[in-house]
Amino acid sequence: MHVGEMSSLRLIARGASSLAIVVMLTTAAQAQAQVAAAAEGATTAEPVEEIVVTASRIARAGFDQPTPTTVLGEVELREGARPNIQQVLNDQPQFRPTVTPQVSNGNTSTGTAPVDRRGLGTARTLTLLNGRRFAGENNLNFVPTGLVERVEVVTGGASAAWGSGAVAGVVNIILDDDFEGVKLEGEGGVSSRGDGERYSLQGSYGTSFADGAGHFILGAEYVDDKGIFDRNSRGNLGSAAIVRVSPLSTTDLSTRLTRDVNYGNSAADGLITSGALAGQVFNRDGTLRAFRGGTPLGAGAFPAQMIGGVDGIGLYDDISVSTPFDRLSVYGRVSYEVGQATIWADATYGRSTSDARFLPDFTIPALTISATNPFLSAAIRSQLAAAGQTSFTFGRVFNDVFMMGFDTERENKEGAIGIDGEFGDSGFKYSAHYSHGEVDSDQKLENSRIAANFTRAINAASFNGAIVCAVNADAITTTDDPACRPLNPFGNGNASAEAIDYVTGTQQSLSTSKLDSIGGEIQGDLVSLWAGPLTVAVGAEARWESQKSSRNADAVAGIFGLPVFTSDLSGKFNVKEAFAEVALPVIDSEGSLKVDLNGAARYSDYSNSGGIWSWKLGGTARLWDSLLLRATRSRDIRSPSIADLFAVRRINVGPLVDQDTAGRAGRPGYSATPATVTTFSGGNPDLQPEVSKTLTIGATFSPKSVGGLAFSVDYYDIDIGGAIATLSASNLTLACARGSQPACDRVFRNATTGTVETVFSNAQNIASFSTRGVDLELSYQFEMSALMASVPGSMRVRALATYIDRFIFDTGLTRVDTAGDVGDATANSIPQWRGTLSANYQTDAVGLDLRVRYVDGGQYNRLLTTLVNNDISSRTYVDVGARYIFDERFTVFGNVNNLFDVAPPISPAGNPHYDVVGTYFTLGARVNF
Repeated sequence: MHVGEMSSLRLIARGASSLAIVVMLTTAAQAQAQVAAAAEGATTAEPVEEIVVTASRIARAGFDQPTPTTVLGEVELREGARPNIQQVLNDQPQFRPTVTPQVSNGNTSTGTAPVDRRGLGTARTLTLLNGRRFAGENNLNFVPTGLVERVEVVTGGASAAWGSGAVAGVVNIILDDDFEGVKLEGEGGVSSRGDGERYSLQGSYGTSFADGAGHFILGAEYVDDKGIFDRNSRGNLGSAAIVRVSPLSTTDLSTRLTRDVNYGNSAADGLITSGALAGQVFNRDGTLRAFRGGTPLGAGAFPAQMIGGVDGIGLYDDISVSTPFDRLSVYGRVSYEVGQATIWADATYGRSTSDARFLPDFTIPALTISATNPFLSAAIRSQLAAAGQTSFTFGRVFNDVFMMGFDTERENKEGAIGIDGEFGDSGFKYSAHYSHGEVDSDQKLENSRIAANFTRAINAASFNGAIVCAVNADAITTTDDPACRPLNPFGNGNASAEAIDYVTGTQQSLSTSKLDSIGGEIQGDLVSLWAGPLTVAVGAEARWESQKSSRNADAVAGIFGLPVFTSDLSGKFNVKEAFAEVALPVIDSEGSLKVDLNGAARYSDYSNSGGIWSWKLGGTARLWDSLLLRATRSRDIRSPSIADLFAVRRINVGPLVDQDTAGRAGRPGYSATPATVTTFSGGNPDLQPEVSKTLTIGATFSPKSVGGLAFSVDYYDIDIGGAIATLSASNLTLACARGSQPACDRVFRNATTGTVETVFSNAQNIASFSTRGVDLELSYQFEMSALMASVPGSMRVRALATYIDRFIFDTGLTRVDTAGDVGDATANSIPQWRGTLSANYQTDAVGLDLRVRYVDGGQYNRLLTTLVNNDISSRTYVDVGARYIFDERFTVFGNVNNLFDVAPPISPAGNPHYDVVGTYFTLGARVNF
């Protein structure tokens, strides 16, 4: 047996517990069915829908679609009492929680809610609303959860059916367009530590009119999540870091993930690090005290890091556990039947805002302070003078003056019209729609340090009995900077409001994205064959996308010490597409064998890159009406985003280290370190769509002898070529030396000497992804009376699990398999096993929910071979919920997530895989009219 095979077996063994759950559930289901059959007069449980597969344009009774689809319904939508659809999906094993309030702290994704299936990136999962694209697809905060009927999650590639972006799969959010009545709901939540308050209100209204020919629905939802700010209130968070075990050793290079790692040369009140007063910290009244430091991690009196210390502070001490946000979403739809057609129109409004602390400006270096600075007390100035000092070095974490705040508002406005109908008695159906949507974004980074102003303000002097900026301390009538106000850095909170106004400003970025989409299709049975009808679907679609962003004048001028918004963007493209799909029945031997073949193709013509094909071939075989075998092979695409294509191109002329010297070192005039290489970065209008090849093979087993039981297993293998990535100019030469032709194509050399002259280090089709694994699903529903006649109600059990055998990302320079790497700072980290097991009991008046979520452990980062505590153990979370229904109209409910307060692993940043909030309580009420 090969080493790789042995490794895979060991990894599969680690998931034995997940498989054991499935085996136990199957055994229990069979036993319960036998009990039911033996019980006199026992009622047969109403069978749940089989594990359906809807990744097709063809809707035909009896057609077994070959691409697996997981359906999330009412139970999954309520479990965990999540604040939006994105977080419902993130609880499912197939999704990586790449962007959440717990992960987006300290970055500008705050307030967004995209989904990332398989960990392949949010841009490679296509999200639809009622089967069509919408402008706010990358932010599910815009979708009101109260109107969601179900969510269909398509496994693997589906570009032939739905177009670009469906590389990792499709998430189709289906709204309850036929809702009747009034539903009002309110809930509140809080963590066991008394923080993280969240409040939500939602309402839905639906009614028919015109004797049932028309229908109108309206839904709205508001959520206010206060966030969690104190990282040190959660175990293993705070200012953790990877540090040397023996920092002074020249032979022991081992490292350790360590809690409470702080700056050793800075303090929140300011630390003097040189001269006679070295080791003294300022009190807020301007006096001094001894620095209460911790264990130093390095040589010298004030190394960059230390462990612990009363006066210790680290960067992440000032970064939130969970960022606050509030969102408002409104959806309305009206439809009217005319003959065999239904004409409809809908409108959506969504707003997501967040206004919270971002991070302190960590780029401020050690400062040199004049010994005569008038903000120093007379006693301190005298001590410095006595020691003959004219200045001293000073380390300060400015988490008061320069605690940057991120204030953002994102707004979605969208409208659509359409028609669905049939052509007489022909059996052919048609549909068409047009939509226009816009997303406006206003992002502000407040309290940003204005670098030049800070340099002037920190250098204070006395002039005519007043403290002024040194640039203004002279006898000349015209001052150098009349606006300058001196800043007192000694002690937290001592800077004046005027000084803060002078040294801080706001970086702002404004953007607008627009999507216009039009499409139509026709489907029906073309001809009856020996095994059933040949069904076809044909259609055409087109969309126009544009995006424009701009910055305020200060950001454009580059005055900030920590610039975040560094470029503008303006671009657009359009695509015109035609698609066709066919379902061909091959064998239909009733009760014994049924075989269907399915094929689809789509041609997409992009205005920027030309035409490209995507396709899918698949087939199913149903045996004895109980066992369904299925397989698909597809070619899928992801077109470049507007940012990939049109981000402002920058030109830099400077030195470069050429790492591809083979055959050139001896040439006359060749230089391995040319000083004037022209490097282009930014967007790349020549990008081509990424191309993915996906294989899925699976089976669903629904035995007739056990009504309500279904089990499925599906293998997937996804390979994405030409993935869009960016390498530095020097790394492009190294990638070329290692055989990457796309990298070589971006490096231009002098024809005579071979010296690099120009490099295009902008976005390139240079990378690749490769992942494969297995999805498991089991569901069973039965009446409790089948076990004991006197027990009312029904029980539903469902288990979902995903095993990832490999996840390889090749940048063109490095190739790393991160399946089983679960560290928070590890790029593309993803657990090998994730699973959920839920049991739901329901009577006419009482409902009880139990859910167990399993997240596998692994290594923090397998490339960190010196990390002595690289292994991270798995986590299992238990969630419980209960409901009580009064006279079918009024319901009260409660939920507890992470019942046993399972702590996350040591996490320097925000770990996407493990719960960092802890035990969380939710209580609410719902009324229906």
